Amino acid sequence: QVQLVESGGGLVQPGGSLRLSCVASGFTFSWFAMSWYRQAPGKERELVAHISSRDGSTRYLDSMKGRFTISRDNVKNTVYLQMNSLKPEDTAVYYCNARNGLYDYWGQGTQVTVSS
Repeated sequence: QVQLVESGGGLVQPGGSLRLSCVASGFTFSWFAMSWYRQAPGKERELVAHISSRDGSTRYLDSMKGRFTISRDNVKNTVYLQMNSLKPEDTAVYYCNARNGLYDYWGQGTQVTVSS
């Protein structure tokens, strides 16, 4: 059974930091590119960060560059999103995604709220 379980969300003040984790099971994690998406109320889901399966190369939405860092641990089957200098506009549900050429898996999401 495929599972992606996110954790680490919560309420944080502007300028603060959070580290999201996504633990994968039920598939060969190292074979999949991993991404974090987010969806704010009334908005479409958007790609936040992506890390490849082969060489660990990363890419980010422009507004996240320098603030967010995606990483993966293929031994722990976990992908992380370190979020620094958080802004109120980062408030959203953050989703973990695993994808290869054939399969596309999603987690349930974790809420991040940035507010004073």
